Amino acid sequence: MPKILIINGPNLNLLGSREPEIYGRETLNDIYAALKKRFPDVKFETYQSNSEGALIDRLQQARGKVDGVVFNPGGYTHTSIALLDAIKAVELPVIEIHLSLPEAREDFRHHSYITPACRGRIAGLGSMGYQLAVEALISEI
Repeated sequence: MPKILIINGPNLNLLGSREPEIYGRETLNDIYAALKKRFPDVKFETYQSNSEGALIDRLQQARGKVDGVVFNPGGYTHTSIALLDAIKAVELPVIEIHLSLPEAREDFRHHSYITPACRGRIAGLGSMGYQLAVEALISEI
């Protein structure tokens, strides 16, 4: 049974109520439930933190324990070289995910420090992006 870690960064704990015109009305729990329903043969671990260091710690803890990571780094996408280095260090396939399309938003959101270390990137497809990322990881396992 494949094991996939879903990591969500800052402010994603507020999904469902935070700027629903951008992020939709689904909560993280809604997204997790949809993943479990669509992929009953996958073991999911989930994690959310607003802290950069905690996200790095969780990535490092996953090394050798999961088959892949779906990672929505939130605002850290555009600022965190430390997360880039952590993704490189853990040597796991990581798919970067964004509910919205950063390139269609403010200029500062157009650059991702995370992307160069990731296997792929899915953005702008809402919660469906999480399912597509899991499909991509499963196809590699």
